[in-house]
Amino acid sequence: MMHIYEGTLMKEGQTIPFVVQPLTMEDLGRILEVQDQVVSHLNGKNTLQPLKEEEFQYILEGNGMMIGAFTDGKLIAFRALLVPVMDEEHLGLDIGLSDSELPKVIYQEISNVLPDYRGNQLQKMLAGLIMKELSKNDHGYRYVCCTVAPFNVPSLKDKFSQDMRIAALKEKYGGSLRYIFVKDLVEIIEPDWSESLFIPMGATEAQQLKLSEGWRGIRMEERDRELWVEYKR
Repeated sequence: MMHIYEGTLMKEGQTIPFVVQPLTMEDLGRILEVQDQVVSHLNGKNTLQPLKEEEFQYILEGNGMMIGAFTDGKLIAFRALLVPVMDEEHLGLDIGLSDSELPKVIYQEISNVLPDYRGNQLQKMLAGLIMKELSKNDHGYRYVCCTVAPFNVPSLKDKFSQDMRIAALKEKYGGSLRYIFVKDLVEIIEPDWSESLFIPMGATEAQQLKLSEGWRGIRMEERDRELWVEYKR
């Protein structure tokens, strides 16, 4: 399999090599094993919405893209992009896109890193690599969307580091509260924001009100052990 990246990472004080390559249906069993291990180590099971086997299969059959990091032939991390189906749960609808713009949306889907390999910024690195792979194709997508649970700090940091913005906060997946992030691939320069304010991450209704008024969440910070989100418009 062609490697799209080669590097080194740290594990137990030792430097070990790893490679990143596209994933195929042959990797499905290993993908599920990694997800199972990640879920078993979560403190709060509602912070991650695991994908079902058929959902991974849907992506691997050509409805998106998956890449994985391997060391010594073992899958240790993966990341996925998904071409969403057009239904009432489409994230483009949640952020106010018109029906004509929905085909321009691709989802930044699940990202998993085995616990033993955390701390190597694999999640961030895979994000950059998979978006680079997407850019090699004349894909026609404009908006990258995804969902993240409030207080899922690693995933929130991951999205903000990619200049993704919170565009909505609502219940998804049968009642789980989720931030809905978006990045406009056409937008080259930062908007000329004129207003800024911070809202505690736990203040759901206050955030929903500002989002309905056109504000966007652009970053978070910790103050006195409490997480706050900065909103601008």
